[in-house]
Amino acid sequence: MSVGTSSAPGAREAGGTSTSRTGDLAELGIDPDDLPDGLVVADEHGHVICFNAAAQRITAVPAADALGQRLEKALPLEDLEGRRWWQLTDPYGGLAIRVRQPERNLLLPGGREVLVSARYVRTEPTGPVRRVVVSLRDTEARRRTERSHAELIATVAHELRSPLTSVKGFTATLLAKWERFTDDQKRLMLETVDADADRVTRLIAELLDISRIDSGRLEVRRQPVDIGAAVGRHIQAYVAAGQPADRFLLRLEQPLPDLWADPDKIDQVLSNLLENAVRHGEGTVTIDVTATQSPREGEDTGTSVTVSDEGPGIPEESMNRVFTRFWRGSKRGGTGLGLYIVKGIVEAHGGLITVGRAPGGGAQFRFMLPVAAPAYLA
Repeated sequence: MSVGTSSAPGAREAGGTSTSRTGDLAELGIDPDDLPDGLVVADEHGHVICFNAAAQRITAVPAADALGQRLEKALPLEDLEGRRWWQLTDPYGGLAIRVRQPERNLLLPGGREVLVSARYVRTEPTGPVRRVVVSLRDTEARRRTERSHAELIATVAHELRSPLTSVKGFTATLLAKWERFTDDQKRLMLETVDADADRVTRLIAELLDISRIDSGRLEVRRQPVDIGAAVGRHIQAYVAAGQPADRFLLRLEQPLPDLWADPDKIDQVLSNLLENAVRHGEGTVTIDVTATQSPREGEDTGTSVTVSDEGPGIPEESMNRVFTRFWRGSKRGGTGLGLYIVKGIVEAHGGLITVGRAPGGGAQFRFMLPVAAPAYLA
C-alpha cells in the first residue's frame, strides 16, 4: 500500500512535536488509528509525521514522543544480531532503485520482537525518497500459532510411537518365530496389531479433520438425518460392548423438524460426546433431542442434542478451554483433539455447541443445528 502524507498546517519540519494527516487514507475516509497494524510514516527529511494507535500499542511509545523525532530515534530497531537496522538499510542515502524492505523480524528496545516492513515512496524512479512508510505487526499471534503447531507435532509423534512400536514388535516376532507360537497366540498378536492399526488410522483421520477445519475446507454433504435413530445406534453399540442398558436415557421430543446434515460427521460428533460422558462421567448418561430455535439467521427451527452425565463435571475455570486443542481435563489419555473437531464440525453445519453443568452435577454438552433444508424443499 502506497501512502502519501503531508504535514498539517503549522507543523514543524524538524524536531519538536508534529501532527499529520495521511492524504490517501483521508480521501478514503480512513483514520490511521483504525488500521489493525502499526503505521509509522517519515517525511523526506526522516522525521516522523504519522504514528498511529497500533504503533503506540506495539512499541509502547506515545505518539506525542515519536512525532517530529528522527525515524531511527522514534523507532530504534535492531536486527537479531544486534545491529541498528536503519543504519544498515539507509533509506534516504542507500540504493536509489530500492523501493521497499520485505517483512522481517526485528527487535525493539528490551528485546521485544516485531514484524517490520517498509515502503520507500519516490516521486519518480531513482528520485529522492519523499516518504518512508513502515508497517509494524506484533509477533504474538504468530508465536501462538507456531507453538500450537509444535504441540500438535509433539502430540502426534507421541501418539504414533506407541502403536507403531507395538505393530513393529509383534510383526517382527511373528515373522521370526512363526512356528513357535500356537494359533491362539498368533490370533492374539494379530488382534493387537489390528487394534493398533485402527488407532493410527483414527489419529490420521483426526489430523485430516483438523487441517480441513483450520483451512475452512471441511466439506459437509447434507442428507436427511434421523438424529434420534443415530443416537439409538450409538447406545446399542455401547450396550453390546458391555455397558448396562439402564445407564443410558434417551428422551426424544416429538415432532422433530426434518434435519439435513452430513450423517457421517454427525455420527462423529455423537460418538465423541457419548464417549466423553461414558469414560469421564458417572451415573446415567442422558441424551435429550428436542426442537429448538435455529442458531442461524433466517431460519425459525433447528434441532438440539444435549448429552449430560452425573460425574464430577468440568471445573468452572476450564469451561472456556474445553473446545481448544489438546484439552484433556483432569484425566489424561487421548490426543485432546476430539472436542476441537466436534466444535469445527458443528460450526461447519452452521450450528452452535456449548458446555455447562448438568442438573445432576456432571458435564453437559449441547449442540444446536439448523434444519438446513435444501431450497427446493422450502
